Amino acid sequence: MFSGIIEEFATVVSVRHDRENIDFTLTCSFVGELSIDQSVAHNGVCLTVVSIENDQYTVTAMKETLERSNLGLLQVGDKVNVERSMLMNGRLDGHIVQGHVDLTAQCTAMEDANGSTYFTFKYKEDPELARRGYFTVDKGSVTVNGVSLTVCNPTNDSFQVAIIPYTMEHTNFCDIRPGSIVNLEFDILGKYIARLNQLTACMSLPSHVGEGQGWGQ
Repeated sequence: MFSGIIEEFATVVSVRHDRENIDFTLTCSFVGELSIDQSVAHNGVCLTVVSIENDQYTVTAMKETLERSNLGLLQVGDKVNVERSMLMNGRLDGHIVQGHVDLTAQCTAMEDANGSTYFTFKYKEDPELARRGYFTVDKGSVTVNGVSLTVCNPTNDSFQVAIIPYTMEHTNFCDIRPGSIVNLEFDILGKYIARLNQLTACMSLPSHVGEGQGWGQ
């Protein structure tokens, strides 16, 4: 479990393909505090530390993760937003983030906001995914590359977020431009509400369809 408050960005130092998996080796300031089997979010994707050597650590992304996220696009030298799992004895400064990326989106525009920057992201419109809670609402939460952000101006397949200078400097938003691909995780609360609505609709269907139609006569 994560909060979407990025600690820093790690730098990719090695990318190694192993059949349908990819091993990423990275370096950051807290490598010495990591342990094998620890969970760390990378651009919002929860990955397990599988090895540590000197000031570098390695995580493995499997095929499903690579298909749903932008990790397969990473190259040596790229910056990756990282966050260690949340401690349950403090304030939740962001929102509840699972580290399970739902899909990717493309940055379509950047707009100066007199000090901050508005980013517009567009994702594939899919009615079935929307019924499962894959959508955004005005002033709701969304995770972009692991960063907990507030939605503004949502549509059926796009939304905007406002990035303050501090976030721009301390996350890989500094490298995002129109055309960049980012990871999205939609709000888990919205997903549960959407699922509850589905179940409620199913339970409200007639339990004896065909009654009064002369069946069995």
